[in-house]
Amino acid sequence: MGKTFKKPEALSDQIMHYCPGCTHGVIHRLVAEVIDELGIRGRTVGVAPVGCAVLAYNYFTFDFQEAAHGRAPAMATGIKRVRPDLMVFTYQGDGDLASIGMGEIIHAANRGEKFTTIFVNNAVYGMTGGQMAPTTMPDQRTTTSPFGRNVEDVGMPIKVAELLAALQTPGYIVRQTVLKPKYINRAKKALKKAFTYQMEGRCFSFVELVSTCPTNWGLTPVEAVKWAEEKMLPYYQLGEFKTPDQEE
Repeated sequence: MGKTFKKPEALSDQIMHYCPGCTHGVIHRLVAEVIDELGIRGRTVGVAPVGCAVLAYNYFTFDFQEAAHGRAPAMATGIKRVRPDLMVFTYQGDGDLASIGMGEIIHAANRGEKFTTIFVNNAVYGMTGGQMAPTTMPDQRTTTSPFGRNVEDVGMPIKVAELLAALQTPGYIVRQTVLKPKYINRAKKALKKAFTYQMEGRCFSFVELVSTCPTNWGLTPVEAVKWAEEKMLPYYQLGEFKTPDQEE
């Protein structure tokens, strides 16, 4: 009997360090599958963030760079402009991208840089202890908001996809999730579309993925999926917010 399911060539044999129930592993596999299917592994460069995915370069079999906190879009801009033949993507969490790196991502998108950003939104700072992030939900408890996020004091969670979609520069902006198989299939299609737009040299592309953080949420993996579906998805609505075709 032949194999019908196997590890992507773009994914290494390294054992991942992520917590049980963390969705980074699922997203890594989707990225690897898309890169294999598009046949671009030999000319792909990823840029790792400061955050839970800081060791992402261990898990893929293509070139990776490590950026300072929030500066992955700046590094990706430099790589892509010097080597436009390469397929370049940043892989960033919500603390890295939506806080210290907010200026970087907005200006990269506004310039129409021809790379792809994969934005993992789990509503907290993961690696540093579960602090409140720009994406933390109203009343959500974190280590720095033990009584819940008070929106009167700190404002509402930032919807990064909608924020970037408001820019006039053409781009591909989409939000999906990897909470369940039906969502995972849609997330893979979004990633493939984003990389295809880059292959065609058409636009900046941004894929936001609503994810879980069972450890910092203080939930089991199953409880975390339920919480994300009930609390995050009504606010962070899924779908395409901008395509380059809308600008043509």
